[in-house]
Amino acid sequence: MVIIGSNNTSGNAARHLSNSTQALQKSLGRLSSGSKLNNASDDAAGAAVSLKLDSQISRLSATRSNVGNAISLTQTQDGYLKKVGTALERMGELSVLAQDETKSNADKALYSKEFEKLGDFIDDAAGKEFNGVGMFGAAAGIDVTVSENAGDTAYAMADVDLGSATYTTATTATITDAATAATAHAAVEAAITQLATDRASVGADQSALQSYSSTLSVLQDNLGAANSRIKDVDVAEESANFARQNILVQSGTAMLAQANALPQSALRLIG
Repeated sequence: MVIIGSNNTSGNAARHLSNSTQALQKSLGRLSSGSKLNNASDDAAGAAVSLKLDSQISRLSATRSNVGNAISLTQTQDGYLKKVGTALERMGELSVLAQDETKSNADKALYSKEFEKLGDFIDDAAGKEFNGVGMFGAAAGIDVTVSENAGDTAYAMADVDLGSATYTTATTATITDAATAATAHAAVEAAITQLATDRASVGADQSALQSYSSTLSVLQDNLGAANSRIKDVDVAEESANFARQNILVQSGTAMLAQANALPQSALRLIG
């Protein structure tokens, strides 16, 4: 039937062309941005999940940074404790040498000079800081955030106090004769025993924090992969879709032109 009052064929062609054009623009946006979620309407549920995953991944990155800094602190602590251990070993050696009855008190006083200087070194180490945070005080242990979730329990690092009585008794001891040397010897041995415990605690902290860091890294990778499946575009698949929509737009444009030309045939009948 040839009519001129309406052109339903042209309307249908225009509607299909509009749909194809919108699909082509969406495909082009995905390919240019690399994301399937350029608008919330693309996938409302997926956009909501991706937003939460993005936030969690960011918090995980910050948590890993906190744990990494705590590991650096424990490594610095252990470095100082190694030197303290070396100093205590020498102090123990000096206290034994000073108990030699074949030496005069004047000779023993010479041992005392080195003994006191090593004690001063340990006392000085007790006040050392890491980025302004004390490492060896009575409350040197810090709480480390090891979870990206609010309210989760923090990891409590051990207190290492180089200013405790066990250490100060050794560092303030004097060597003037065999008797005081024996007293200093006992104090140094007690300090070495305490140092062994403190180094073990620092080592345990370091090991635990490294485990937390590794776990956080794995979790971040897995969440990143899950988030990628939700929002990242499959370039190969989308390229095929883009080619398809492009062809539909071109064919739709051509058919719309043909549909608009159909009523002109009626003019030939009238003329």
